[in-house]
Amino acid sequence: MGFARTRSVTLVGVDGVVVEVQADLEPGVTTFTLVGLPDRTLVESKERVRAAVVNSGEEWPQRRLTVGLSPATVPKTGSGFDLPIAAAVLAASGVLDPRAIEDLVMVGELGLDGRLRPVRGVLPAVMAAAAAGCARVVVPSVAAGEAELVPGVAVWGVTSLRHLLARLRGEPAPAEPEAVRDIGLGPDPLAVVGTLTAGPAAGSAPADLADVAGQGRARRALEVCAAGGHHLFLLGSPGAGKTMLAERLPGILPALDGPASLEVSAVHSIAGTLRPDLPLMTTPPFCAPHHSATMPAIVGGGNGLPRPGAVSLAHRGVLFLDESPEFSGRVLDALRQPLESGTVTVARSGGMLCFPARFLLVMAANPCPCGRFSGRGVDCTCSSLMRHKYLARLSGPLMDRIDVRVTVDTVSRAELFAPEGAGERSEVVAARVLAARERAARRLADTGWTVNAEVPGRELRTRWTVDADALDRAARDMERGFLTARGLDRVLRVAWTLADLHAHPRPTRSDVDTALELRTGVVRGDTADDDGFER
Repeated sequence: MGFARTRSVTLVGVDGVVVEVQADLEPGVTTFTLVGLPDRTLVESKERVRAAVVNSGEEWPQRRLTVGLSPATVPKTGSGFDLPIAAAVLAASGVLDPRAIEDLVMVGELGLDGRLRPVRGVLPAVMAAAAAGCARVVVPSVAAGEAELVPGVAVWGVTSLRHLLARLRGEPAPAEPEAVRDIGLGPDPLAVVGTLTAGPAAGSAPADLADVAGQGRARRALEVCAAGGHHLFLLGSPGAGKTMLAERLPGILPALDGPASLEVSAVHSIAGTLRPDLPLMTTPPFCAPHHSATMPAIVGGGNGLPRPGAVSLAHRGVLFLDESPEFSGRVLDALRQPLESGTVTVARSGGMLCFPARFLLVMAANPCPCGRFSGRGVDCTCSSLMRHKYLARLSGPLMDRIDVRVTVDTVSRAELFAPEGAGERSEVVAARVLAARERAARRLADTGWTVNAEVPGRELRTRWTVDADALDRAARDMERGFLTARGLDRVLRVAWTLADLHAHPRPTRSDVDTALELRTGVVRGDTADDDGFER
């Protein structure tokens, strides 16, 4: 009789659960039984592990073999259990000292020839191992850089099962073909929804806000949203620059700090979208799914193992919905929960999974189906009823959660041919955004909130109050039914962001009125304040 055990990690959403992998050998007919709620991919590991052991020059035990995955009540998924199963079987058969693998956590898929391939979710798996007090992890060598992002854990990067056995025995690493070391994990086409930018590509210049011609009001609204974490709606005709504005929003957002970088990188590790040369994401992601995307592609889920959707891939970054009225109404309304809570819950018959989804939403829309209802609208072929039905696809409850609404006017010839440098560069705007966020962070230091958009309305009305006369116009709009209670709270949030941008100790009447205009999209008066917004 032989028995050995080691450890691995299974992922439940973005959280890892440390699993004990036990191998037991008994006299009897040669069989291989795998227990502990394995999925189909894991059941197939029996054949992969057997072939990998034999092709690595070791003898497969000709006895009754039982491999148990504990805790048995947690579903086990993926091919990352191949390596720990193989190590436990060999230790149980006497090839290895069982004590040598008891304290190790192993993650990796085995090829039939014993080569080791990385799996998705290495980073959250190592994070879970570190949280459980595990000090050493074994991962494929091509994923070692990703695993080493977790502090306090010793990472062993191995290229094959033979490499691991040699290291455990204290022998020199075996000579292996270079191709073994170059095996990587390509992007998962099922996990990439629309345009996904996790940082500037190698050798390419980041998109700069100075590239946008004109659009002073929209550019300023972009700055306000970046400073306070507010959601944005852009309405304008095709070619006005809505997409250009949205694509440049990540460039003025502050860089991700340490915990946020690991959190975002863990989500993208599960989705298979991490760049091998940049395993730690330090810039906010940008995700722009196509309007034909399905519900699972946007909010997460899918058949088999639930995957993070676009709202999670945009976590701590920007989710851009271009041609937003063309999206399914069910998909758009599904955004209401993550917009409020910062998480998305995927319910399945086997249980519920939570994915992080605290993103900055930017929606863009044409003013009508033909897109030419702007200015005088003389070229528009749509009736007023058609225009109403088109924009009515964006439900009232969803639009009520949008803090800033801006009309993007058609660019004039003078603006288009303006000399270079007419518009501010992203780095200049980003400096003001960072300064505003630092002021908000000092004010919110003793709370769990980081930006103004996260502050509950009750706190804004009781803890950080605004002068009553500053709320005159907002109060009148609320009494006349133009503004809901949620809308008033969001006006106050934007007003605090404007105050932070101007270094005001509290919002002034001008800050509140400007926030109200951004909220309702109604420009009143014919003057301009120091914000640069027309009135």
